[in-house]
Amino acid sequence: MQVYQGLDVASNKVTDAERRGVPHHLLGVVHDPLADFAAVDFCRRASRVTKSIIARGRLPIVAGGSNSFVEALVDGEDADFRSQYDFCFLWVDVALPVLYEFISDRVDRMVDSGLVEEVRAAFDPNDRDYTRGIRRAIGVPELDEYFRSGGRSAALLEAAVEKIKENTCRLACRQLKKIQRLNGQLNWSMHRVDATDVFLRRGTSGADEIWEELVAGPSTAIVDRFLHREENLVSNTTEVVEDHAAAVGIPLPAMAAAAGLTL
Repeated sequence: MQVYQGLDVASNKVTDAERRGVPHHLLGVVHDPLADFAAVDFCRRASRVTKSIIARGRLPIVAGGSNSFVEALVDGEDADFRSQYDFCFLWVDVALPVLYEFISDRVDRMVDSGLVEEVRAAFDPNDRDYTRGIRRAIGVPELDEYFRSGGRSAALLEAAVEKIKENTCRLACRQLKKIQRLNGQLNWSMHRVDATDVFLRRGTSGADEIWEELVAGPSTAIVDRFLHREENLVSNTTEVVEDHAAAVGIPLPAMAAAAGLTL
């Protein structure tokens, strides 16, 4: 959903502050909110961006959550892409009960950040079709009944927010099963990094240090070993391709690298 322009809160787009100066690609590049954006569209754009990043001597990272797109990119019909790149996969995992609690809190923060007002501005009372484009985003169809009732019922709003949480948790569960399938059946050899303790400590003193110790540090070490498994040196400058999905690459002639986080 993040490839579509608009609904930044509902689609949970990474903010400028969160990017920390790292170029992010494919965010808000589809301007028609009802346009279809299939895996083949992502693969075409991601392949073009990847080549551009590599041409500048930088490391492309495909990051995100829509692992169907990254599967299409890595194991899809474009054999040319797979033949050009080698991949290193990072799977940042969190125990589901802890993740569900985080999702609930995150949805509450999204509401506080203007989710309802954002979706209200895009609401079309003459359109009940939530199967196209960005209208499929979790947070949009769930608020339909609330808006159609006049947008004043606290009970309907509460029910809509709970439905958003439920559907987001279901999505997280489906994504986890997909990751397990990719790791098992397709032998993607993912490096699993357990971030459960980090999520349990979020908002407390020392949380940043725990993140560095348990997630960022080990992940950096994994990618560093991958990049230097031969004596070819690669620039440590990175750029992020947002799917959301997960993987990265440099050309095989110069050693290909693909590092990805699927959250």
